[in-house]
Amino acid sequence: AKLCVCDLLVAQCDVNCCCDPDCSADEFGLFTTCSVPIVTGDSRLCSQKAAVYSLDVEADPPERIFQLIDQVNPSVFCIHATNYKEALSFSNPEMPTSENFDQLLQQFGSASFSAEPDNWNMNTDVQNPPDANETYRYEHGVPIQTVDTFLRLPSPVVSSWCSDANPAGFLVNQATKCTRSVSVEKCGDVEAVNMLFYVNSSILAVSTNLFFQVNITVQSIVVQSLNGMQTLLNNSDVLRLPVVLDELCINLVFGVSYHITYTDTGEIIEAAASFVLGAINREALSIQQSFEISFTQVNTEPVPLSGNPGYVVGLPIRAGFRPQGYPFPGEILVLNTNKYGQLTILQSTSNQDCLAAQGARSPILFGYNMISGCKLRITAAMKCQPLAQTLLDLLKGQSFPEYVASFGNSQAQDVLDWVPVTHLHTSEQTMREFYNPFQSSCQIPVSLEIEVKWTKYGSLVNPQARIVNVTATITTTTWKQLPSGRERTIPVTSSVVFTDISSPAEPGYKAWPTINVKLPYDFFFPFV
Repeated sequence: AKLCVCDLLVAQCDVNCCCDPDCSADEFGLFTTCSVPIVTGDSRLCSQKAAVYSLDVEADPPERIFQLIDQVNPSVFCIHATNYKEALSFSNPEMPTSENFDQLLQQFGSASFSAEPDNWNMNTDVQNPPDANETYRYEHGVPIQTVDTFLRLPSPVVSSWCSDANPAGFLVNQATKCTRSVSVEKCGDVEAVNMLFYVNSSILAVSTNLFFQVNITVQSIVVQSLNGMQTLLNNSDVLRLPVVLDELCINLVFGVSYHITYTDTGEIIEAAASFVLGAINREALSIQQSFEISFTQVNTEPVPLSGNPGYVVGLPIRAGFRPQGYPFPGEILVLNTNKYGQLTILQSTSNQDCLAAQGARSPILFGYNMISGCKLRITAAMKCQPLAQTLLDLLKGQSFPEYVASFGNSQAQDVLDWVPVTHLHTSEQTMREFYNPFQSSCQIPVSLEIEVKWTKYGSLVNPQARIVNVTATITTTTWKQLPSGRERTIPVTSSVVFTDISSPAEPGYKAWPTINVKLPYDFFFPFV
């Protein structure tokens, strides 16, 4: 099950994923094919077990067929035994310092040295028992463990009613809403409307290790009245439990927002919960609850995402710079220095004066074509070179990014998830890469055109928006020195265009098939 690549949903059945352990026999009966027919481990092994999946479509309903076979690698060069686990991946080399220099010199300073382990274990049939002190760090998507079960994030499953079987996945930001059945008479008996239900269990700092636990603290409590007015309580140390008071049931949990702080090694060090408590009267039979969870790495500022994974229309384009030494392995991108690391555009002002508009920027929102501009008043006293640099800073901003995130949730450490920005320069004579537009005759930039090409990525049922190319084109015009006492005004514009370059669906997925036939002239009679 850990090797099942199509198992994407936590504690839920993925459609046509025959290796998903969360699928039941009834759900297998709804499958049309097995998207992953064979599951194996490392393909470089000489021989290994392979799980083969298929569907018996003749059965009613269709049934999943599972077989475990011995698969032999036909390649001459294959791995006979994985007795040295460290050899299967690259390890970060130890950097020399004044403290460890002598030790590294003694180990690697000779003409030859060995990196083999102290002992080799050729008996691959016997599995070494895990060390009792061994800890397992959380990985992306792994359910967050608690002392008794997992951290719950209730969500609707089939209908709008809440199901408490949805676990919160590590580093998976989620926001759900669902309906909970509750009445005034039985409000004290429903666990899921009680604050204790969400904070009474400690989170395991590292999965499968009960010795490192993190308590869930209450960060804030907001009380909501029957008419929707919300009030933030000053004291959040005391838990408020549901109680019936004057035909009302108060202190019901209407919303929970978890915030998890973790380290770069996958260890949870802090967990906090914010609550919204409300009240119902005797006419109410249910309430709508909202749940949310977010993650922040320790010693870093939280950065809002623009989608998960694909971009959401109307959210900002995320951008950043490459650090010195990129693109060597292990390097990360540095988010843009403006608010939340966004790609920005010149912001129009009421007076339309370019020299007064310096510093005013607006974030570029995904899917929104934008245009802005100003007017530049040129006098005879102005010089070309300083004016050209001023206009370039005006159009591009003080820190125009070098990279744009492919997805709305691209992380800074995933350098392959970032698209480089291509800079072009066009003038009356030529178009070339924008390295130095002022190297020949003096020209001043008058417009910046940004084109963002994106495509639909993933399933046809739920496609995700992915940026594949960003081009920034500066257009310049030749500077003409004005006679003394003369003035002229030129427009300076900045624009953004989003272009969908998605390939059309395969013929088998065409939504509207066409029929090449000629209908009789009276086919629609008596209608025209």
